[in-house]
Amino acid sequence: MTRVWQIGSVTDAARARVSLARLAARHGVPAVERARLAAAFGIRLRQCLAKGGTWRLTVGTPGSDDEEGVLHVVLFPPPDVSAAGETPWEVTVPCPEAGRPDDGGTVTDDPADLAQALLSADEDTAQVLDRLAEQEALVAFHREELHQTNQGVLALHAELDAAGRAQREAFAAEHRARNEAENARRRLTFLADASAVLNASLNHGEIVRRLPELLVPRYAARVDIWLFDEDDDPHHPPTRPAAAVRAARTGRPQYAADHPGGLRGVDDRPPSLLDPGRPLLCVPLLTRQAPLGVLTLSPPGERWDPDDAVMLLELARRASIAIGNARRFEHNRDIAETLQRALLTELPTTPGLSLAARYLPATHGMNIGGDWYDAFHRPDGSLITVIGDVTGHGLHAAVMMSQLRTALRAYAVDVGSPGRLLTRLHRFLHQLQPHLYATAVIARFHPDGSTLTWAAAGHPPPVLRLPDGRVRTLDAKPGAMLGIPLEQKIADHTERVAPGSTLALYTDGLVERRAEGIDPGIGRLAAALGSFVPAELDTDLEGSADRLLQPMLSDSERDDDVCLLLCHLHG
Repeated sequence: MTRVWQIGSVTDAARARVSLARLAARHGVPAVERARLAAAFGIRLRQCLAKGGTWRLTVGTPGSDDEEGVLHVVLFPPPDVSAAGETPWEVTVPCPEAGRPDDGGTVTDDPADLAQALLSADEDTAQVLDRLAEQEALVAFHREELHQTNQGVLALHAELDAAGRAQREAFAAEHRARNEAENARRRLTFLADASAVLNASLNHGEIVRRLPELLVPRYAARVDIWLFDEDDDPHHPPTRPAAAVRAARTGRPQYAADHPGGLRGVDDRPPSLLDPGRPLLCVPLLTRQAPLGVLTLSPPGERWDPDDAVMLLELARRASIAIGNARRFEHNRDIAETLQRALLTELPTTPGLSLAARYLPATHGMNIGGDWYDAFHRPDGSLITVIGDVTGHGLHAAVMMSQLRTALRAYAVDVGSPGRLLTRLHRFLHQLQPHLYATAVIARFHPDGSTLTWAAAGHPPPVLRLPDGRVRTLDAKPGAMLGIPLEQKIADHTERVAPGSTLALYTDGLVERRAEGIDPGIGRLAAALGSFVPAELDTDLEGSADRLLQPMLSDSERDDDVCLLLCHLHG
């Protein structure tokens, strides 16, 4: 709600001032704020009367059209004064309460009423003055109290000064202790992070390359790693510092400099003749089997902090373990790879039928697993093709794979049914290795060239490409994994195949990805196989196998081995 007053005379000004004060009081404006508003408004009224004309006062109180909770006061100048550049005077005062609807705050024109209203308007000023008197008395009280307190403060000043000195000394000691603790935490963090980096790789060349990157320039200005069995030229070996040679012979760390190092667990030696101005810390790289070499370091400054030197000795010990583990791993990997490559069979030649196989080891871990394929003829002239996957990686999986392959060839002399062959392999594996499992698919091409019999045991289903380019997934009910503690009899499934058909057998490493499972991968394989022109498969099955792998293995990192066997009936 907005109220309006026209002010053209002293009487109008007095009436407006009284009305404004009443409105403010009825809307809960505190006495101090009312006094401040009345004083500012009175000063403005004197200026308005001096300039002449009729001024218009509007007061917006909390209501439907105004901002609730505030009292908005605006004093508009007459048109002639406004034209001269005079701007309205306005002020906003918070209103904690809303006035009653009939509170107009209007003052009559009766002189007696107006005089009484003016006298009543000074009550706010009186309240402010009373409060000011109370505050002055309170200030005087606190001034006296502060004076008495200062007397005690002066008496305690000497004691506080002494306590301050003691506190500063304590703070300095605490700061030193905190720095020592922070330095210890920094060394332990570096040691843990560096150990994680060194043990993340099973390639000893990668470990040797990363070690200087970890130490330079924070803990060493220069790093040299001498591995005993990797000299560049055995006929002209490089010259080594005497301290490094002594560390290799004694197995104890050596410090070569023109001053004693004072490092715990390190022998002091004379400076190196190769570089007399550079201190050297030579740490042997030891393992339980045999010493591997010597790590030679130069300090980043004049010398090492003793605690940093202790940390470097521990890092050298962990690097020795990492390099030794990597070398043992590489040795086992080479043996396993040689064994598996030797066991991958030569594909037989069959009139009217072409075979192409691919084996790709995983890019992580041992790189050698239990994936295998085989193809051979039975005495009746039929062709047995098989692809399988033994759980696990490494030498154990490769050896088990070779045993299954040998057992399958032996069983196939008397048995031609793929289901019966898988059933026998299941019993063989369960008795031979009760805690090792395998999956497999066996497909038999009959001598008539138009019949295919197959059976699966826990393995991804074969994919059959028909001569017209359509692709089918042979997902009839398979058997369970080979070797599980379950008596099972695996069934055969028969398909009629026409010339120009292509059968794809594969392991799960080709189609399975952690983020999406196996079904999307089988779909991609079917689409890729169906995209070939029949002439490609007839004339160049080997090249077709490579082109089939390209879209399936677009990512360079593989967690599992990949095995693929293509069987194509000539059109």
